Amino acid sequence: MRTLLLTLAALIAFAANSVLTRIGLTLGEIGPWSFTLIRLLSGAIILTTLAQHKAGTRHNVWHSGSWRGAIALLIYASFFSYAYLSLPAGTGALILFAMVQVTMLGAGLISGERFSKIQWLGTGLAMGGLVYLLTPNIAPPSPLGALLMALAGIGWGIYSLLGRQNTIDPTAQTAGNFLRAAPIIIILSTPIFFTLPETTPAVNGIILAVISGALTSGLGYVIWYAALKSLSATRAGVAQLSVPPLAAFGGILFLNEPVDLRFTLATLIIFTGIILAVLWPKNL
Repeated sequence: MRTLLLTLAALIAFAANSVLTRIGLTLGEIGPWSFTLIRLLSGAIILTTLAQHKAGTRHNVWHSGSWRGAIALLIYASFFSYAYLSLPAGTGALILFAMVQVTMLGAGLISGERFSKIQWLGTGLAMGGLVYLLTPNIAPPSPLGALLMALAGIGWGIYSLLGRQNTIDPTAQTAGNFLRAAPIIIILSTPIFFTLPETTPAVNGIILAVISGALTSGLGYVIWYAALKSLSATRAGVAQLSVPPLAAFGGILFLNEPVDLRFTLATLIIFTGIILAVLWPKNL
């Protein structure tokens, strides 16, 4: 039950993060690199503050996490923002979570993890429900946008896989990853802003990026790392297929997007598949 609740909370945070990013970029409140920069820096600040107030982690934040995790985090966050400049939301979500699924399932199978027939059925249902949900919104993607979103999906899949290797202190580990990503993105900002100039972010855009970094990214990733300790790579990959319908539900609540029969049916199919793949006993 604890793992289920942690996983659900993390996935809701991921969906909320998608909604925040889409609002900021779609309304032109902030540019993609500015959003990524503020997102990662605010996440680093809040996570370091939290980690330093926990017993035994005051001097260990830099010893937690890894440079590999920081690079994977940066790849995901930056490519995700730029991809949505040229991809419709449905197309982007399909590419992103398909690549996350491929990355995590592939790694799990290579390491010896196996699904039962019922779990493979659940995986197929979840993938099918996702395609069914996004089909009306799928447009031929721009090659560059599709490539960027595919890289973002691989980056997030790798970040999740790395998180399963050491989950003794999820807060310190996530803080260490964000701290390592911070100087990298600061160094990259000058040449990127020179090459791809952006307008000064609006106040609303900055607020959205801070919320995304401090709450739905930073704290969401802490919760996700805590859940990963009890999830296999394959099950973690399948569970993340719930993010697109959760994000769509967020669009209904905050962007006044309509509810239709397709959304309701697709959501039921996806969550049925996830229940079979993630919660079904391996020996049945």
